[in-house]
Amino acid sequence: MREDYQSLIDEVSALLGTPATLEGRDFGLIAFAAHEGEDERVLDPVRARSILRRGSTPAVREWFEGFGIARARGPVRIPPDPAAGVLHGRICLPARHGGVVHGYIWLLDDDALPLDDPRLLQAAGTAARIGGLLAADARAGERLGDLLAALLTAGPGAVPAAAEALAAGATPAPAGPLALVAVTPWQAEAAPPVAVPGLVTATVPGGGSGGGVAGRALAALVRLRAGDRPGPARTVAERLLASAGGTGAVRPVAGIGAPVGAPDGLAGLPGAWRQALAAARAARAEPRLGPVAHWAGLGPYRLLTALPPDLPPDASVRTLLRPAHAELARTAEVYLDHAGQVARAAAELGVHRQTLYYRLSRIEALTGLSMDSGEDRLLLHMALKSARLSPGR
Repeated sequence: MREDYQSLIDEVSALLGTPATLEGRDFGLIAFAAHEGEDERVLDPVRARSILRRGSTPAVREWFEGFGIARARGPVRIPPDPAAGVLHGRICLPARHGGVVHGYIWLLDDDALPLDDPRLLQAAGTAARIGGLLAADARAGERLGDLLAALLTAGPGAVPAAAEALAAGATPAPAGPLALVAVTPWQAEAAPPVAVPGLVTATVPGGGSGGGVAGRALAALVRLRAGDRPGPARTVAERLLASAGGTGAVRPVAGIGAPVGAPDGLAGLPGAWRQALAAARAARAEPRLGPVAHWAGLGPYRLLTALPPDLPPDASVRTLLRPAHAELARTAEVYLDHAGQVARAAAELGVHRQTLYYRLSRIEALTGLSMDSGEDRLLLHMALKSARLSPGR
């Protein structure tokens, strides 16, 4: 019978008589053991954050990696640093396999345990076993990732066979409710997290089927705990964003598709993937939706993201969208966002009501649309929102 991470970290904690935590190389939480009789050390902010949020912040990760833990072949002692939220010292046991660090065991210890203690040598052996398990999970995850990518990019006629292949390759087979997370853009050199048992990730070139997302997108298949609540998917999305690379002003965003379950099962994943990509596009276009957007919360963007991404702007707004008229375009959008309520729109824009009326008259002249016409207002509003989704904006 295969050992599991929780039993191994419990073994280390019992052996050394101290709280122990197991994290992946991305500092994502895998398992933790609260040793009997532990004292206020459990209140250490970094440990508490790791347990409650299932991971650490990039700043904490950088601070710990500064002690050379990614290169270490034995235990590393790390002193406390209250300024960094590290109230107690630690010993880090790298979980290595094949010369590669796949995770870390963290032991709370304020200089009580010598680094040459024979128990630490025994614990290092357990760390090596954990490293082997993490490496095996990473290899299995890569195989499943290839199957997931094949399913998400399959043509309609190939979906049933691709879904069957993914189900056959996973043990146990992924079952609903499931959610798909899309992170875009995803840098080729960024390594998907391997610290979440059961998480399947795949890098999909071109954003998958008709997503309209340039470059690469990372797909993550997440099992939901109960019903269709997207909490676990959002947690994964936030962790992926924290570990993702970005170039220049383009920062990664994430989208989550609608949950998938019976009766479609895995065959419903391509549709959920398109929704996740659409949510990511909306998150980039509309900051209030991001950086993690849910398909269910997109509102009108559920319809607008279905339009071809290279669709030229509607003729009514082409002149309005020129850089010289950026202030007028924002005025029109704010006014329509507030359902034509002049007082609220003027307050958000920080202008006098008469100034707003003047701008609206100029907008009508530029677009040929009337603010007194419901259909014209709808057309203008949709055209402005659609323009936000354009890659050039």
